[in-house]
Amino acid sequence: MKLFATSLLAAMLAVPAVSSFAAGEAAPAKVAKPDLVKGEASFTAVCASCHGADGNSGTPANPKLAQQHPEYLVKQLQEFKSGKRKNPIMQGFASALSDEDMKNVAYWVTSKKAKPGFAKDKELVVLGERIYRGGVADRQIAACAGCHSPTGAGIPSQYPRLGGQHADYTTTQLTAFRDGGRQNSIPMTQVAAKLNDREIRALADYIAGLR
Repeated sequence: MKLFATSLLAAMLAVPAVSSFAAGEAAPAKVAKPDLVKGEASFTAVCASCHGADGNSGTPANPKLAQQHPEYLVKQLQEFKSGKRKNPIMQGFASALSDEDMKNVAYWVTSKKAKPGFAKDKELVVLGERIYRGGVADRQIAACAGCHSPTGAGIPSQYPRLGGQHADYTTTQLTAFRDGGRQNSIPMTQVAAKLNDREIRALADYIAGLR
């Protein structure tokens, strides 16, 4: 009986293990986790002078990146690199980054907490709130809150966080979408095309105070 058991065990060990994947089917590639240490080093060396040491830019013309969705930042960096989004300064920086570098930087800076902003123009902020929350029905302008959420938190990987962003930066981007200077988002081009300068300023000011 002992001999039989030994022979059976030997036979079992000799049988090749059955793969959980079909013959010829490759196992799914492992997705590398972002390296936050490398991300911090790259951000500090390249990005911090314009976007702040923790991603909270102190310059109104440069966007806050802290707490932004990392997938969105990776997409923007890739499009700066390819030229789909036009900005000579950012294209120069992005061109030196690999996809892995972009992921590391994006995940590090978005792990930082965004500092709140403030609306400044009491006359415009009411108009901005109305457009942001309800749109303009008679001109078929969609409410911003539908994609960017009522608090400006956005939707991960689809729509960026807006709450607390510098009004100057938001004004510049909405104007660029409207006038054709920025063409890497068809929905934003369609919405901005219907906004006048006063409405853009109103939205930007209201968004700055969102939280």
